[in-house]
Amino acid sequence: MNKHIEQIQQDFLESLNHAKDAAEIQTISVQYLGRKGLITLVLKGISQLPKEERPGAGKKANQVRITVDKAIQEALQNIATQNTTAEDAIDVSLPGRSPLKGSLHPVSQIQQEICDIFSRLGFDVAEGPEVESDYYNFEALNFPKNHPARDMQDTFFVSDDIVLRTHTSPLQIRIMEKTTPPVRVVTPGKVFRCDSDLTHTPMFHQVEGLLVDTDISFGDLKGILTTFFHQMFDEKTSLRFRPSFFPFTEPSAEVDILCVMCRGKGCRVCSQTGWLEVLGSGMVHPALYENVGYPSGKYTGFAFGMGVERLAMLKYGIDDIRKFFENDIRFLQQF
Repeated sequence: MNKHIEQIQQDFLESLNHAKDAAEIQTISVQYLGRKGLITLVLKGISQLPKEERPGAGKKANQVRITVDKAIQEALQNIATQNTTAEDAIDVSLPGRSPLKGSLHPVSQIQQEICDIFSRLGFDVAEGPEVESDYYNFEALNFPKNHPARDMQDTFFVSDDIVLRTHTSPLQIRIMEKTTPPVRVVTPGKVFRCDSDLTHTPMFHQVEGLLVDTDISFGDLKGILTTFFHQMFDEKTSLRFRPSFFPFTEPSAEVDILCVMCRGKGCRVCSQTGWLEVLGSGMVHPALYENVGYPSGKYTGFAFGMGVERLAMLKYGIDDIRKFFENDIRFLQQF
């Protein structure tokens, strides 16, 4: 029996030496180790041998089975190594592929920079709901129902009394209702209006500011905004205030800055005027103090509001606001 087993091993090794590919090796494996393979049949036949021959034959057959199995695995590995092409090989001297990293959207970067500047000037930062009641979005800010002033802000109404906020000013009312002056706060966030063109989108971002205390004047407003724009752009940036109208401030003013592109010489960006409109501002209307329960005549303050996308366009020299929302990775990677 032992001679028979040794002959099987010898025949196997000779067949394996002549195998040319993995398919032939697999065929040999089935021939010797399969369910009806030669070694398998030998192992099954051990029980038929005389009792005294079984231990020796069983030991020998198992040794050959292990040897055959190991030889087949090594042969398959050698074939796989020989078939590896240069393109498949790993060049360990090459630099690794770094994973792509995300970054803040340019609008988020500018919004954060605005908030950081005002934080250094002593303002708190607060956020509020994007779906507001008509009272906080309009009435408490001196926009009576059916008043023509509401035409300035075409809006998205969820119901008769619920609206997607058109500015972040409602949060100023909410804060004043809960806070005794002094109040110093900026309120960043999304706002919604029915506009869509090169410089307007139905959804955009605003940062509005409010300061209420005793003896606050228009001069304080000018000083705060001048400091802000000097830090946002540079100290060569001049400001001018033009009379305007907002229901929640009186007096009110539009604020222009010297064109950051041409420095006042006139260019396409500033429509040859040398100035760029950047925000609205004014002294808080006395009606707002009455609506939040502040004593009449005791406090004064100012408010202002700016579009984040507008400042981002000026900061980065972008001429179409829609680029911020197209999610073109080539555009976003520049920031």
